[in-house]
Amino acid sequence: MSSSKKQTQVRLEPGVLAAGKDAAAARGLDFNRYVERLIIEDTTGARAAGMAAAQRLIDEHGTFLDDLEQQLDAPYAKPRPGAAA
Repeated sequence: MSSSKKQTQVRLEPGVLAAGKDAAAARGLDFNRYVERLIIEDTTGARAAGMAAAQRLIDEHGTFLDDLEQQLDAPYAKPRPGAAA
């Protein structure tokens, strides 16, 4: 069976390669598919659109999310010196 995909070689620092493989595994992808997806997302504008949407969410709801995070973290906060236990 023949594939229409082309093979290329990329030289990466060992730490970068390891981080890429870990990121791929976390997404359930093999490394080649992960790199392919990154390139597609970068060249089609999908990544930029996702980042813009995330920024809009933060701009519109950031204060609410910060408050919620503080409320959720409060039970696990370390007691301050001199504070009643």
